[in-house]
Order: sequence, then structure tokens, then C-alpha cells
Amino acid sequence: MILRADLHTHSYFSDGQLSPSDLVTAAHAAQVTILALTDHDTVDGLPEARKQAETLGVQLVDGVELSTQWTRATTKRALSIHIVGLAMKDFAPLEAVLGEQQVIRARRAEQICAKLEKLTKRPAWDAVLALASGRAEGITRGHLAQWLVNEKLVNKQQQAFDRYLGEGKPAYVPLEWLSMADGVAAIVASGGQAVLAHPTRNNLTATALRQLLVDFKAAGGQAVELPAINEPPATRGMINRLVAEHGFHVSTASDFHGAHMMWNKLGNVPSLATGQKGVWELF
Repeated sequence: MILRADLHTHSYFSDGQLSPSDLVTAAHAAQVTILALTDHDTVDGLPEARKQAETLGVQLVDGVELSTQWTRATTKRALSIHIVGLAMKDFAPLEAVLGEQQVIRARRAEQICAKLEKLTKRPAWDAVLALASGRAEGITRGHLAQWLVNEKLVNKQQQAFDRYLGEGKPAYVPLEWLSMADGVAAIVASGGQAVLAHPTRNNLTATALRQLLVDFKAAGGQAVELPAINEPPATRGMINRLVAEHGFHVSTASDFHGAHMMWNKLGNVPSLATGQKGVWELF
């Protein structure tokens, strides 16, 4: 059987469309051999996913996607960096961090909603909360963007970020996540592998990206997520060089959220280059 590892996916416990069990069922249909559920700052969907994985014979890896911030030494500017944690064995160190993250996420969502309500003169909170299945701690900017689409204030989610939600835009609320180093430490303390998620989607120069990987490695990071298959070959080549330069394992992932993001199909993951080692070798 061909190994197809999709190690970055989301359910409706964060900003995905499917339930954890439906996600596992869809992964099985897509011939995914190793699946990780990595919801934003929560592991609440894992028990349901495990049950369905056992029923279908899918190898499920416990996962999470932590929202962190990294401050580049040369600019002193804090940037949002996502770290995927995989195959944790003792959740206690991680759960302490997740509790804090969820409080931060809910507070930030309330602040953004207040700004959107002032800007649009429309009530937002109840509708946004419904999009997040009633979980304030699960609200992401994706939910807020979808509300703007539903209200026909924008045509698509990217336009919501460009007009309202992106950094420097009218409804933006500055980050206050834990540091990247602390996020990595929590994953490692839980017996898991820390993976730098979608490194080429952070709008960094090659020099800044190299420094990010240096700092990630120094913090204890073990692997880097390979670029999606629809990214330019030059982007993949750059990551291949940096991975080899710093001795990282690699992870393959779709970052699947649902049918509304057609470019991120479940199981549609890149192949490893010659000599690269998959992070699953560390599980």
C-alpha cells in the first residue's frame, strides 16, 4: 500500500466543516493511510475521531495546531506562526497551554466582532458563534470571514481579510498568542513532535524564513510541513534546501477544512524528495 500521510486537517471543533467522525470517514474514502486531526488550539475532537478510526482501520495520529507568535530579532515585529503538534503521549503539559489559548481566542473573537459590528452596523456575535458550533473558544478569523461572506459584505473569504480582518485593517486585533518557543516546548513536553506548519504562507522573505527555521530548530522543533502541491516548484525547492540545511524531518499535509476550500482536498499531499525523512518515522 502506498503511504499517504495527511497530517494537518480540521474538524468543526475549530474551523473545519466536518465532524471528526465524518473527517475520518472521508479520509478513509480518499485512501489516506495516516491521518492527523489538528484543530486550532483544541484536542476536543480527538475522542470522536479515534472511535471512528478504530472502526474503519485508519491510523489516526493525535494532533493539534497551536497559534503562536515569533518575534524576529532584527525587526522586533511579532508574527503569527502555526505549530502542529503530532503524536502526543501525555496531554497534561499541552492542556495547560490550550486552556490559556482558548481564553485568548474567545477574547480576541469578541473584540473583532465588536469592531465589525461598529463598522457594518450589523449584529455579528450570535451568528459568528453559531458558525463555530456555539464554542466561543473555537472562533477563528475564518469564521469571521465567513460571516462577512454570508452578510454579502464581501464576495469571498480572502476579500474579508483584505478589507477587514488582515493586519492593519479596520477590524484587526493584534496577536497575543504564546511564543513559538513556548508552544514547541509544550508539544515536546507532551511527548509529541513539533512541526512548522505551512512555512511558505507567512509572507516572509527567504532570509526571514531561514531565520524562522533556525529559531524553530533551536526551540526544539523537529519537522517542517512541505508546501502544498499547488505551490510553485521554486517554493518547494527553497523548502527542500532549508530542510536539508537544518536537518529537519518533513510532514505532508493538505490543511483540509472542507469542500469550501477546493484547493485543499483531503489526502492531496506532496511527495517526499529523495533523502527526506517523514515525521512519522518519529512516532
